[in-house]
Amino acid sequence: MTNEHVLAVCRSNWEYRGVDDASVREMLAELTAHLEDAAAAGRTPQDVVGRDVKAFAASWARARMPLHRRALRMAATVPFVVGGLLLVSHLIHRTTVVDVDAGRLAFWLSIGVVTVVLELRRGTLGFGRGWIVALVVGLPVLFLTQKLVGEETLFPVPLWGSVLLTLPGVGYLVTERRRAPRPAAS
Repeated sequence: MTNEHVLAVCRSNWEYRGVDDASVREMLAELTAHLEDAAAAGRTPQDVVGRDVKAFAASWARARMPLHRRALRMAATVPFVVGGLLLVSHLIHRTTVVDVDAGRLAFWLSIGVVTVVLELRRGTLGFGRGWIVALVVGLPVLFLTQKLVGEETLFPVPLWGSVLLTLPGVGYLVTERRRAPRPAAS
């Protein structure tokens, strides 16, 4: 791991999270100084940022990102994930109405909790280990709840309800895309 690699990962992570350009430059300058001081003292970049550069960058970005922006992100992400899971259920069962039972509700809640915990800890759920962790937690919860409570329908969710749940997340993604800096035209 080189200083340049650490700086590139941190810059990418901070820009993805919507940290403003001035703060990114300031944070990069501060990190560069820390990395140069460490190199002068015979230490490696890993000694400065730890083993997980992405987690380091995420924690620093969270410290710089205002609470209301992080809360808005989570408020948009959780219904988006639940709506997405419901849409997948609609597709798998080829129906316009999904019956929600206690097991399914517990499954979605556990995935939501894992999503929030990983988002708060690492700053991103990721498409690899994060989803595996969510499923490893969610599936046993689903089966245990169905065994204990049964499979009686609590309420139906129509297809339009599932789509409505995804809208806050879609709106947030569009807003973040528009806010992201565009590359300079050549």
